[in-house]
Amino acid sequence: MISERLEEMFVAGNSLGQEFVVTVFGESHGKCVGVIVDGCPAGLELNEADVQRDLDRRIPRGAAIVSGRIEKDEVEILSGVFQGHTTGAPIAMVAWNRDVDSGPYELLKDIPRPGHGDYPARIRYRGFNDYRGGGLISGRTTVAFVMAGAVAKRLLGQARIEVLAHSQSIGNVFARTDLSLDEIRRNVYSNPVRCGDLRAASSMEQEILSAAKEGDSVGGTVKLIVAGVPPGLGDPVFGSLDSELSRALFSIPAVKGVEFGSGFQASRLKGSQNNDPLEIKNGRVTYLTNMAGGILGGLSSGAEIVAHVAFKPTPSIQKTPRSVNLRTMEQTELKITGRHDPCVVPKAVPVVEAIVATVLADFVLRSNMISDTCE
Repeated sequence: MISERLEEMFVAGNSLGQEFVVTVFGESHGKCVGVIVDGCPAGLELNEADVQRDLDRRIPRGAAIVSGRIEKDEVEILSGVFQGHTTGAPIAMVAWNRDVDSGPYELLKDIPRPGHGDYPARIRYRGFNDYRGGGLISGRTTVAFVMAGAVAKRLLGQARIEVLAHSQSIGNVFARTDLSLDEIRRNVYSNPVRCGDLRAASSMEQEILSAAKEGDSVGGTVKLIVAGVPPGLGDPVFGSLDSELSRALFSIPAVKGVEFGSGFQASRLKGSQNNDPLEIKNGRVTYLTNMAGGILGGLSSGAEIVAHVAFKPTPSIQKTPRSVNLRTMEQTELKITGRHDPCVVPKAVPVVEAIVATVLADFVLRSNMISDTCE
């Protein structure tokens, strides 16, 4: 029997987790975006600089591949941290929206943008939704994800679990698939497209700029790797590790696909090709391959968790698409103005890290891998 608290969370849809509970709030053009993290143990070393470090990674500063809206995203911790440590109380954090231009959205109030959630949101909330920049259904909310993820990463550090991600592909440009963890750590935030393969990074940047010059956009994939995960994390059937990770990843705006390990390729392989043989190495159970992506039967296998997350092209483009006027109920053409990214993948890399860290922190606490105090 699930608790009343969990029932409320599932109904509201703005919260994630059972022990490490994250609740996001705010809108794209509202006063702020923020997050409340409840359940973080007391005694964890944390300050605003720790969170700001991850926030600063979300937007490639000074790069031509991002939109003209450049928020400083300076985190303000309102509660739950005292003298450099968590207190055990809910941690409330906000980032204020400063660089807001809502004018273009007044023209779009009655004309839904193709590829966006404008029309279904209008129906779902009976016209009371905040349509400016998509309101809550906006990439802007990922600021809250990153703030929560910064706390989760520090918590996972107690269990020696490391979450890494990088741009695996943008448009038709692909990074090498044999990158080492050291290469990803060293390179991913040294270039604006957040790719661990520096040679591919340059071509990815040109792919984005070429699409933007044509008034268009491109999508891509982010590769996720989690090292140090012990075997046995997860709660089958409906709380399996890959179920919960997928649910969280699909909460990132623009995500259209998630696969673990060999993913869709597994449907084209034989069992002899897709199975991961086991062996004993230095007294420990290991795997010769990792086609499962570190998850078997909904539980972590002890191998690295490996996943690919697919992002669609940014729907707001300069090319004039067809739409409808919901006030006059007539066909119309839509000229989209405002500030938009020609590719969301670079910004998505730290967001993927953050949301995965948040889910894993919850599972780690639920499995008692970390005590209720961090000392």
